Amino acid sequence: MQKQQAAILGGLVAGVVTTAFMVAGRKTGLLTKTLDRDAVDWIDRTTGSRDVIGDTGTSIVEFANHLGASAAFGAALPTLREWAPNLSPVALGTLYGTALYAVNIAGIAPVLGITQGELQAGPRKAGERWAVHVLQAVVTALVAERLERKAG
Repeated sequence: MQKQQAAILGGLVAGVVTTAFMVAGRKTGLLTKTLDRDAVDWIDRTTGSRDVIGDTGTSIVEFANHLGASAAFGAALPTLREWAPNLSPVALGTLYGTALYAVNIAGIAPVLGITQGELQAGPRKAGERWAVHVLQAVVTALVAERLERKAG
């Protein structure tokens, strides 16, 4: 399988894994209100979607958005691998996930009003968001590597 395809598929798998992790984390009390719920609330505030398609429909819209972002972020992985060819998938994923968190969650999300900002969120919630982004990128890198090897 080509590197780009493997990375995009890795991103899709990671999108499902992180969503399952967030849902399980909320239901067990391991995690606080997760970013996917913040995104659902933002979609509703922005569009009034809950009145039209309900909470489940709004959650499905958010999940589709999350998968699209996961695939797009996965697509960048082959370039990152070229820049750091000697890093393990776990190390590369940890660095990439940290960068995604810094740019998207600490930087862009508060500006758009999706989150209140990481200082206001507090260390626990900020740490959870960072950990989910690291999980996302590590799973993407591991799945992509496995798919590349399997095809090669």
